[in-house]
Amino acid sequence: MGKIVAIGGGEINKRETLAIDQEIIRLSGKKDPKVLFIPTASLDSNEYINDFIDYYGKHLGCKVDVLKLIKQSITIKEIKEIILSSDVVYVGGGNTLMMMKLWRKLGVDEVLHEAYEKDIALCGISAGAICWFNFGLSDSRRFKNPSAPLIRVTGLGIINGLLCPHYHSEKYDKDRATSLRDMVERRGGRALAIDDFCAVAFVDYSYKVLTSKRGAHAYNVYTHIPHP
Repeated sequence: MGKIVAIGGGEINKRETLAIDQEIIRLSGKKDPKVLFIPTASLDSNEYINDFIDYYGKHLGCKVDVLKLIKQSITIKEIKEIILSSDVVYVGGGNTLMMMKLWRKLGVDEVLHEAYEKDIALCGISAGAICWFNFGLSDSRRFKNPSAPLIRVTGLGIINGLLCPHYHSEKYDKDRATSLRDMVERRGGRALAIDDFCAVAFVDYSYKVLTSKRGAHAYNVYTHIPHP
């Protein structure tokens, strides 16, 4: 039951995740699905919205709608109607912590759980990948303080585990892999780490790694306990 595609990173205006996005469309089961873009984490950036409409709408041939939540007057009933009438929900990147706080305040988190149960294809990149997991390694504090450490942010909990996007991306944080290993060692358990140009698709009770560039990978990160 359910479809989620978590994308590690990539620029949609450069079509860097094309092969992954084509698979998302295929998972919708429709040739020209209705795709809902939720750009909350970017503060509903107009540039990001326009890039998404151009890419998923004009280039990929989808029917695109946008759910704006920043400084908008919208009821939970309206939010529910918009989300549950979609074939695909795509969550954009940005400030994960801010996004999750607003979603919980408005009730978006509960509606997205319902969308998962309805078998709507759920996906997203960076913050939009973290949100489906119990937790994510996030740079949310750096939007105000560039030198702030990476933090653990609580997601929707649809997928059990901790996610780290941009795992080997110098552009975002050259020590992200080290930060993730430190977090796993402190808290225990396992984490899923995904490079840019890579995604993991969770469909029903199986998963598949998707890539749009050679050399991009997903990793199972855990603490090694030596035998006595």
